[in-house]
Amino acid sequence: MANTDVCSYKMAGFFDSKIRKLFQNPEKILSPYINKGMTVLDLGCGPGFFTIEMAKIVGETGKVVGADLQEEMLSKVKSKIQGTNLEDIIELHNTQKDSIGLNEKFDFILVFYMLHEVPNQDKTLKELHDLLNNQGKLLIVEPKGHVSKRF
Repeated sequence: MANTDVCSYKMAGFFDSKIRKLFQNPEKILSPYINKGMTVLDLGCGPGFFTIEMAKIVGETGKVVGADLQEEMLSKVKSKIQGTNLEDIIELHNTQKDSIGLNEKFDFILVFYMLHEVPNQDKTLKELHDLLNNQGKLLIVEPKGHVSKRF
């Protein structure tokens, strides 16, 4: 059952804390899935906690799309990467409530702690499937208590 309340951009500081890196180390989580030169999507990127690490891993020959429903979250990512080489690697995309709204193919897609906020999960999962390359991988991570046992 989806909880369609989107976590507010006002919580961005909590999502981007140094303490969080102790429990959810982006490099450790992502490095088994991402390599240099890949094209990857961070869906529900928030303030860029994973987006920035993804860009460091894919390097100058890769591409990261940080996508979020809230323009304020995308603004936070933009301010972090402004004036750095990450600006050339990270593309920001504002999703819609009912659609991711992308047409390109990805080698890897991360959906971290946000699928439970999506009203039509089946539609979103179909859209994610369609965005993956033939050998692409999708990593979905959800917090305990936000998903039913059927998942």
